[in-house]
Amino acid sequence: MIVRFGFVAMSMLLENASPSKTMTFASFSKLEDREAGIRKLERIAEENLNNTLRMLKHCRGNGIQVYRFSSKLIPLATHDALAGWDPFPALADKFAEIGAFVRDNNMRVSFHPDHFCVLSTPRPEVLAKSREDLHYHVRMLEAMGLNEAFKNNIHVGGAYGDKEVSGARFIQQFSEMEARYRNRITLENDDKTFNVRETLGIAEAVGVPMVLDIHHHAVNDGGESDSSLYGGLWPRIVRTWEQENMRLAEAGANVGQAVTWLPPKIHASSPKSLTDPRSHADYVETGPLLQFLRAISGSVAAIDCMLEAKRKDDSLLRLMDELRELEARGEGLRVISESAIEL
Repeated sequence: MIVRFGFVAMSMLLENASPSKTMTFASFSKLEDREAGIRKLERIAEENLNNTLRMLKHCRGNGIQVYRFSSKLIPLATHDALAGWDPFPALADKFAEIGAFVRDNNMRVSFHPDHFCVLSTPRPEVLAKSREDLHYHVRMLEAMGLNEAFKNNIHVGGAYGDKEVSGARFIQQFSEMEARYRNRITLENDDKTFNVRETLGIAEAVGVPMVLDIHHHAVNDGGESDSSLYGGLWPRIVRTWEQENMRLAEAGANVGQAVTWLPPKIHASSPKSLTDPRSHADYVETGPLLQFLRAISGSVAAIDCMLEAKRKDDSLLRLMDELRELEARGEGLRVISESAIEL
């Protein structure tokens, strides 16, 4: 099994390369000239996109093919007070340049809309904002010219006092969205509410792939044993990716385009401390991650693993150093690139 590792948004190793520079609405609202303020927002967004391209080049230089974009590329993009502002025409060339780089270098990139994107909500105004947030993320991928193999990863959302009802409401409200949005979604289990089994059932019901977060599972396992996860749930998770790949292949064939086959994707991180097990540590513990990867190594040919450590790319490179040491000690793995191993 080939395992590729990736990291999230920011670099700890590049200087002055934040893709998430912003302007607060309080600062924007103090500007007397609204149009000048909008131009300033677009300049900040352009800088974020330039830094995103720097980040991708940094990835290429370190052999990293899996990367998650910052969701904050365009400041205040979904703020109510800026309704009617369309920043995409001014940024079209920058988005296109990023998309071309991704395609030319066979990278797997994604977004992860934040916790305000809640499709299980019973409140119409929250649902409307959640759909607006998804629209923003989908437009960014479309502006990059990236097809439906490039996803937005979200959680099911809150339980609102009745998890079963909330899950059913997610299914209904998700199903009411246009295919343009539904086909860009993956679902991830969370660390407090919807566990692996519950999230998987919903992913199967709406026909989207599931991203397994093994740290979230460790702190919200729903009473599942390891044998239940590896023997029962994991094969079903793999099937959600197989079904998505078949859908993508059919969609590509209909328009005469080849679509990259997507390996299943997982998230990995380590607890910050015994007293704060849900928060992410600076680095990823090699042992527990390898234990999981070895347990599933016969089930798929390849997998992509997004590291959600606080030290971002630094954590990835440190993990690879530790894996090289294990390879040298004959621990049954082979490092095949700067960011990938074979088990």
